[in-house]
Amino acid sequence: MVAKFDLTDDSVVVVIGTGAGGGVVSNELAQKGVKVVALEAGGRYLPEDYINDEWESFGQLAWTDPRTTSGDWRVAKDFSGLPAWIVKAVGGTTIHWAGASLRFQDHEWKAKTTYGEIEGANLLDWPIDAEEMAPWYDKAEAKLGVTRTGDRAGLPGNNNFKVLEKGAKALGYEEVHTGRMAINSADYDDRMACQQTGFCFQGCKWGAKWSAAYTDIPRGEATGNLEVRDHAHVARILHDDSGKVTGVEYFDKDGNLQMQKARIVCVAGNSFESPRLLLNSASEMFPNGLANSSDQVGRNYMRHMTGSVYAVFDKPVRMWRGTTMAGIVRDEARHDPSRGFVGGYELETLSLGIPFMAAFLNPGAWGRSFTSALDSYENMAGLWIVGEDMPQATNRVTLSDVKDQWGLPVANVNFSDHPNDVAMRNHAYAQGEAIYNAVGATRTFPTPPYPSTHNLGTNRMSEKPEDGVCNKWGQTHDIANLFISDGSQFTTGAAENPTLTIVALAIRQADFIAREMAAGNI
Repeated sequence: MVAKFDLTDDSVVVVIGTGAGGGVVSNELAQKGVKVVALEAGGRYLPEDYINDEWESFGQLAWTDPRTTSGDWRVAKDFSGLPAWIVKAVGGTTIHWAGASLRFQDHEWKAKTTYGEIEGANLLDWPIDAEEMAPWYDKAEAKLGVTRTGDRAGLPGNNNFKVLEKGAKALGYEEVHTGRMAINSADYDDRMACQQTGFCFQGCKWGAKWSAAYTDIPRGEATGNLEVRDHAHVARILHDDSGKVTGVEYFDKDGNLQMQKARIVCVAGNSFESPRLLLNSASEMFPNGLANSSDQVGRNYMRHMTGSVYAVFDKPVRMWRGTTMAGIVRDEARHDPSRGFVGGYELETLSLGIPFMAAFLNPGAWGRSFTSALDSYENMAGLWIVGEDMPQATNRVTLSDVKDQWGLPVANVNFSDHPNDVAMRNHAYAQGEAIYNAVGATRTFPTPPYPSTHNLGTNRMSEKPEDGVCNKWGQTHDIANLFISDGSQFTTGAAENPTLTIVALAIRQADFIAREMAAGNI
């Protein structure tokens, strides 16, 4: 029985967004008997709807509403309207993600203490640590079915991985394997094993990869406590004279403005849309936007230090066969300032199909070197770099002069690399090229960062209200019944792909909200 709640029902928790944060919070609360209305700006698609074609899938799933971009990052030049490839659909970017599920290292919870003062960086320790998060990581890994945890085997290695592995081992790297992935290596939790089709980014047709779209969302609905409204674009969050939030206004699928009352509101719209919504919800009481007395909403945007290295060999690799992210080298994820930077990075296999390879290999750089690289596509191997970037107060989301289809100011994303990011990227490029050269690459191509999906920060957790937006539970410092439930609550980015941590925090937050509701505190 799918629940239907009245617009005037002020006992519900309203969750905005249905991805790794919002989808999990919605289900976890519903399982505990809490009534939830989840509002999703996009449509609803299930595995039978996913399209195994890069361009068509992008058209189906991507958030293509306008955004604007500024700063000296390459994306502002190459993809000014698309600073991130995120999904606008029920399940959010868990449809598109590759599945890498890595815990933060202990020191990454305490970056300011570990790294010290870094000029130009707005570093802060998280108000939580590895010990506190360990049991929630256990729950998240079980939910996602993460390989190489519990008694779950790793996935097989495809050719792209075998090339990476041989080169990495030749360089002396030791932590090289097919990854901790939320992709089933055997049937698990009513989901079948991976069929190695290779279209992980286009939505898993088999359901072998965990996505909130076909796990947490339908399970939450099955309790009778969760109603998901798709094509519901939230415009603003409302509050009363005491400053408590009372509900949200949203445009429904017919373009009509609706108002859903709420006891609690959880914001989980990704690190662009979440701060944009808080800023667009400014009022006389909160002239700078909701939860923004600290002037930290939108600031400290992180996207991970990224880039790619592709290499051509004299024999076919066919990197597109098998899982997209088929393996990882973790040795460089350590903190070792002797390399010339703080923090570390992961090297993860990545393959792109011909259409995206043509778009991303070196945007705008046509000519012989580019066309000959595409001619060698069958003989190519590739990896992606994921490293900890430095939070900076000036890397931020603000409201643009451009308006969306609803007349609302869109997000402007300003980002410039920190010198630490540049030093780390150059080190990673050199190591990536060395890996491939160690196994006989004939050419290597370090490529600029793509529009990234690891959008973090902008509503960060902090011990002190003046340093951030929310406390250790994701509860905003200014408004007790307003929560941040997505990656925007990240205090720092760490070197690891963020989804596992977002899910662990969501399970933990739902536990806190249910307890506080039962106690009558919120």
